[in-house]
Amino acid sequence: MPAPKSPKHVVVDGSNIATEGRSAPSLKQLNEAVLAFMNEFPDTKITVVVDASFGHRIDKKEVAEFDEAVDNNELVTPPAGAIGRGDAFVLAIADKVKSAILSNDSYQEFHGQYPWLFEQGRLLGGKPVPNVGWIFVERTPVRGEKSKRAMRANDRAHDGGKRSAAPAAKKASKEASAPMPVPKTPPPGVRVVAPAKTVAKAPEKSASRPVEARPVNEVLPFLSFVEKHPVGSKVKCVVDSYSAHGAYVSVDGIKAYAPLRLLGNPTPRSARDALKLGQVVQLVIAGYTPSRRSVEVGVVEAVKVVAPVKSAVSAAVTPKKTAKKSAKKAVAKPVKKTPAKKAAAKPVKKSPVKKAAVKKATAPSKAAKKTAAKRPAKR
Repeated sequence: MPAPKSPKHVVVDGSNIATEGRSAPSLKQLNEAVLAFMNEFPDTKITVVVDASFGHRIDKKEVAEFDEAVDNNELVTPPAGAIGRGDAFVLAIADKVKSAILSNDSYQEFHGQYPWLFEQGRLLGGKPVPNVGWIFVERTPVRGEKSKRAMRANDRAHDGGKRSAAPAAKKASKEASAPMPVPKTPPPGVRVVAPAKTVAKAPEKSASRPVEARPVNEVLPFLSFVEKHPVGSKVKCVVDSYSAHGAYVSVDGIKAYAPLRLLGNPTPRSARDALKLGQVVQLVIAGYTPSRRSVEVGVVEAVKVVAPVKSAVSAAVTPKKTAKKSAKKAVAKPVKKTPAKKAAAKPVKKSPVKKAAVKKATAPSKAAKKTAAKRPAKR
């Protein structure tokens, strides 16, 4: 079978490729397949889609890397409650951008809705071969009973329901049309952050607990690094590994991420074109994310520092003891007396004029004394 032509855009069914030849999906296998496809078809745009339950089914050691890939838009998940789950989301994207699909699934439930699946070059398959690597070939969807029902349903929809003899059927199976189940517990490796103030309330069925992704670096090394290296400073980094949209580097005992958009101007096709594993390269601090304790780095010509940002140390950690001490000092400070208060506190001297007036009013006059002396005493 001839090798497939280089397509312009490919949507990767990540859940299917990560589970090829396995009972549970593997993020490592998915990453290897995407990198192999990028090397074989360097001019092809790639969009990787996984279903919403992917993070619950992979190994616990891969959960942190999965969360980081989702945050960096390297992996795309369907919205909650999407009908058809991940398969319908993959087909909707491919239908909108007229792209090919990399998957070993035949999507039988959707043959009536997306007949272009049978066009040449629209469906590709991939499989790892021992001692060889990943091999990619063009595929034709397998027709089965589900495919026949989907085709009949599509014919009735276009025929205006005239074919009444055919049994009624939905566009998709019951399992594919069911809404996405809501997980009762957070994914493994994710810690639940309690709210600052808890108020006793009746539990609500629809309420969900806030979930925070695992930080990339430890607290003390991250804070020490932020104090020494502000945004815009140059650091020497060692390239550790590649990802689908960047590379991971080590610098001064912490882990940093160099996305493709910061590895050159114009942006390189892949991280392999800009960096080599084990290479010591000088990069620039592009920014910090204190909530996840992550660091972004890039080359000088791609990183643009517009204005200094606030210290990431104060944003990442606010010690409670320091806040309490500052509050006590603010309360204990004496209030200085204003000049008006000092003036009011001084005693007011009594005016001698007022005393004289009081004495004059109380003392008897000379005429009154004479009148009292003339009156005879009563017997």
